[in-house]
Amino acid sequence: RFQMSRSNILAANAARRMAMTEMPQFAPLYLCGGTGQGKSHLLHALAQDFAANHPSANIIMMSAEKFMMEFVTAMRGGDMMAFKARLRAADLLMLDDLQFVIGKNSTQEELLHTIDDLMVSGKRLVVTADRPPAMLDGIDARLMSRLSGGLVADIEAPEEELRERIIRQRLLDMPMIDVPESVIQFLVKNFTRNIRELEGALNKLL
Repeated sequence: RFQMSRSNILAANAARRMAMTEMPQFAPLYLCGGTGQGKSHLLHALAQDFAANHPSANIIMMSAEKFMMEFVTAMRGGDMMAFKARLRAADLLMLDDLQFVIGKNSTQEELLHTIDDLMVSGKRLVVTADRPPAMLDGIDARLMSRLSGGLVADIEAPEEELRERIIRQRLLDMPMIDVPESVIQFLVKNFTRNIRELEGALNKLL
């Protein structure tokens, strides 16, 4: 379950809107935030909501690196038509960690065409990266324009209230574990940079 708070409320509400039966007023949705802030977690929550609202929908979620690898494999194998058809058949396409393919010209070109085709067809696209489109090194100007043309939503570092909620939710799932209140507060106050670091500290402790 994705925990909403001040630090991610715009991104979470935009994702919820993207999952609704009605078409959102923005396209694509671009989620940006540092490592471990919950971008991939939000994608999974979005996919579940979208599937519930669109039971017969075709949902594709992949890392941008996998997009690049499949593109290269299809290009070398002469199977580009099948690659293009599979992605363009998606009702919801989600690409995670876009920063890993920026600078690779042929991949950017194919991504640009994919975005254009999805937008023209009224499909939905969600992209994540660790920084806003304009700050991606080596990004094609046309691709930056497409990614910036929808909604860019930041996911910021989790505030103390969210960190505590996440720890307590994790502990609710493990009723056999008894963690003193002082230890919970120590974790909340000392692991502040991102959610992954906080959960990792709890896992190590347990």
